[in-house]
Amino acid sequence: MSDTTASQGWFTSLANPTRFLALSGRVLPYLAAAAVITTLIGLYMSFAAPEDYQQGITVRIMFIHVPAAWLAMMCYSVMAIASIGTLVWRHPLADVAAKSALPIGAAFTFLSLLTGSLWGRPMWGTWWVWDARLTSVFVLFLMYLGLMALHKAMDDPARAARPAAVLTLVGFINIPIIKFSVDWWNTLHQPASVIRLDGPTIHASMLYPLLVMAIAYTLIFFTLHFMAMRNEIYRRRVSAMRRQAAQSIGNGAIGNGAIGGGEMRP
Repeated sequence: MSDTTASQGWFTSLANPTRFLALSGRVLPYLAAAAVITTLIGLYMSFAAPEDYQQGITVRIMFIHVPAAWLAMMCYSVMAIASIGTLVWRHPLADVAAKSALPIGAAFTFLSLLTGSLWGRPMWGTWWVWDARLTSVFVLFLMYLGLMALHKAMDDPARAARPAAVLTLVGFINIPIIKFSVDWWNTLHQPASVIRLDGPTIHASMLYPLLVMAIAYTLIFFTLHFMAMRNEIYRRRVSAMRRQAAQSIGNGAIGNGAIGGGEMRP
């Protein structure tokens, strides 16, 4: 019981923005260094990987495209978990985590769509086709943009937190659709070749660079996410200070008006 209590206490302590700022400040330099090193190693392995016998050198777009697609879905999953924290436990940092992940997830989704289009042109003979996988990823991109617009439309983060959390959880149904679209419908995309019950079907010379790039993308995400969360906390603190200052000035003006009115009474 003592270990469980200690772990719960450690998790609860992270709900304090000040403690999170202190912890993330210590972790960020190492996380950023790991992201840079892993990215450089992954890029080297990707360019050193052999060409595909059918796709030729264009197969190397895979090392950018596939991890971006994975991270687009993972980022939205992180937002969904944070949304549960907002709605159920009212975790003080849950809304901060969800909002901070929005532009990062949108960027990964856009990169996935862009590189997929560049890869599809020589392979399929077209830049775009409305198959199940492409359409569902495009819907994911629109969901990111819609949630960003919702937060932008409301000045008070507390007002936007609950509706944004509800919409995020409703939109999470699109994640399994993206994952299993190649199995449920006839699409131009090939079936899963890495995450399979019977093991990966991709050759090791391409699998290892792909996995290293996936780790690099994940480290990049958490580095950017921690940085964005820190900025959001500071932004909310500044906004709260400005509101308090404006309220104090308003109360002072009302008080001076009352005093002035009293002086003018006959």
